[in-house]
Order: sequence, then structure tokens, then C-alpha cells
Amino acid sequence: MKIVFATNNQHKLSEIRQIIGNQIEILSLSDIGCHDDIPETADTLEGNALQKAQYVYDHYHLSCFADDTGLEVDALNGAPGVYSARYAGEGHDSEANMSKLLRELGNNNHRNARFRTVIALILSDGEHVEKHIFEGIASGSIIKERRGTEGFGYDPIFLPDGYEMTFAELGNDVKNKISHRAKAVEKLAAFLTNQ
Repeated sequence: MKIVFATNNQHKLSEIRQIIGNQIEILSLSDIGCHDDIPETADTLEGNALQKAQYVYDHYHLSCFADDTGLEVDALNGAPGVYSARYAGEGHDSEANMSKLLRELGNNNHRNARFRTVIALILSDGEHVEKHIFEGIASGSIIKERRGTEGFGYDPIFLPDGYEMTFAELGNDVKNKISHRAKAVEKLAAFLTNQ
């Protein structure tokens, strides 16, 4: 089975391929010749994921899935949330995003947070089209200084519940078993392998 993952993010792509394994061939946007800047204009993670998957399906008529992930910090009323990738501006600059988040939290000791990934799947057999949503959550807290060099995004300041190390210190093998994306992808993979 082949399915398109609506991303050009190499980190996400290799993470998903590692989690899913060889049972399903995952194609990237560049694998299908899509170099468009796919809009993400919804105000929810679900909306953005569905918007990206729908775009690929409408333009390429291939079964596909798309994800959107947000870091939701309790003390910031769920921010940065849907704006996580561009929290400090449109540049998708992880360092700037982390700096802004740490600045906003300041000395606040209430640092509970969760990563939430939503995957929207559009499956088509040529006649019927099905849409499905899968969600994964990793709960934890935001530490006060960066630790670790693995991963990407907010990984150096996110301490998952039950662990003494950040996502960036745990490394991909551990992160890919416990992360928000792993949980959502496991649900997606279970669904696809039962098709």
C-alpha cells in the first residue's frame, strides 16, 4: 500500500517512516511532484490537517494524510497551539519560538504543557472517499533552559511526564515510542493495516 504524507518536513517524514515501518510505503509531497505552498489557514489543528489532506486529494487524487501539531501550555491559555511553528514569526524558527515561549512563561512555576498531534486521513478507492481523524497527546512540562540536541521544534524544552530527560535528550528511538505524533501515527497505522 502507498499513501502520501502531505509534508516536505524531513524530520516528520523520517519519524513517520520509522514508526510505520515497511508495511506501508509513505510518499512525501516531493515524491508526487507537489511543490506548492499548501495553505494552513484554519484556526484549529484538526482544520489545518484536513485542509492540507484535502488539498493533496483534490489536486492529485491520491489517498493521503496530513498532520498538524501544536504545543499547548496551560499557563498561556493553550498557546502557542495552532501557531506553534510560527509563534515568533513566519520564519518557522525553532530557536526564536523557544526563546519567545520561555520569555512568556518567565518565572511562572505552573509549566504544564502537552503536545497534540492531529492526523487527517483521506482514503479513496476511486469510487468512495472516507475521511478519518486520529489524535495523539504527550503530556509534560516546559523546563526553564534548553537541554539536548536530538529532535526538532520545542523538543529541548519539553519534559514528558514520567521522564527525567527532554524529548531532545531522549533521542528518536525513545521519542518515537512515546511522542504525540507516535500515538497518532500508531492509531493511523492500526487503521490502515486493518483496511
